[in-house]
Amino acid sequence: AACKKGFKEYLNAEDPDVICLQETKANQPMAFLVSKKQYPFQYWHCSKTKKGYAGTAVFSKIKPVSVAYGLGTTGLDTEGRVITLEFGSFHFVACYVPNAGEKLVRLERRMEWDVRMSEFLTGLEASKPVVYAGDLNVAHHEVDLARPDTNKRSAGFTVEERGGFTALLSGGKDSRVDTFRSIYPDARAEGYTYFGYRANCREKSVGWRLDYFVVSQPLMQRVADVIVRNECYGASDHVPIVLYLKKAEGDDAITPAKDTPDQEAPVDDESAQDSLPAVDSADTEST
Repeated sequence: AACKKGFKEYLNAEDPDVICLQETKANQPMAFLVSKKQYPFQYWHCSKTKKGYAGTAVFSKIKPVSVAYGLGTTGLDTEGRVITLEFGSFHFVACYVPNAGEKLVRLERRMEWDVRMSEFLTGLEASKPVVYAGDLNVAHHEVDLARPDTNKRSAGFTVEERGGFTALLSGGKDSRVDTFRSIYPDARAEGYTYFGYRANCREKSVGWRLDYFVVSQPLMQRVADVIVRNECYGASDHVPIVLYLKKAEGDDAITPAKDTPDQEAPVDDESAQDSLPAVDSADTEST
C-alpha cells in the first residue's frame, strides 16, 4: 500500500545509504519493493506466529560485516522485530518495539522487552558502539506528544514505558543518547513522527514522537544531524526520520550494485560520502 502512496518517490529523493522499515506485515521478502541495483543488500525479518503482522526490513548500499536476527531471547523473537547489521565502526540495530496494547494488556511483555533490549545493546557495545533505530513505541517526555495530560495511561506514554526507556538510555558502559532530543531539546510538534489516521490528527498536529535514533555515547560526536521529514506524510501514519552520521575510519564504501538474494531470518530463529544517512520509516499503523 505504501508503494501506491509515494514510498518509492521518497526513497529515490532521499537516497539514503541504509533504510530500515518497521511493521512491514510481510510474510516473506518482497523482491519488488526496492531495486537490487539501488540497494544490493536486503534483509527481512518476518513474523513466524501470525501472518501479516509486525516485521522489519533493512536495505543497504553498504555490505555489512555480519547480520543477525532477533534478540536471542526465547519468547521475544517470533514476531520479526529486530535486525542487526554490523558495519566497520558500529552496529546498526533496526527495531519495531512491541506496543503495550489496548488497555495495556501487553504492558508486562513490553517491559520485559525493554530490559532484554538494553542487555542486547550492552552485549554489542562490548565490541563497537551502537545505532539503535526504529519505531520504539514510546513518547519519552511530555514534550514528545501533543496531549500528555489525557494519555497518562495510554500505550506508549505510561510511566512504566517511559521509565523503561530512561533505563535503556542509562544502560551500557557509557550510557546512550536520544539523538534528536539531544540536538533539539525544545522541539515539540516538529519532532512528532506519528499521526493517527483518525480525527484529522495530521492536520491538527496531534502527534507523537515514537521513532528514534539512539546511539552509544561515544558515537554522538559523529552525529551531524537528525531530521524529521514531517512533510513526507501519506505512505504511512509515521513520517521518516533521517540520521546523518559522519564517516569514520573502518566504514566501508558503498558497494557497487550486483545481484544478491533477499535474505530472511531462518524459520527456526526465534558512503563513500562524508556522512551516512539512515532512514527510519513504517508502513502501517503502529500496533
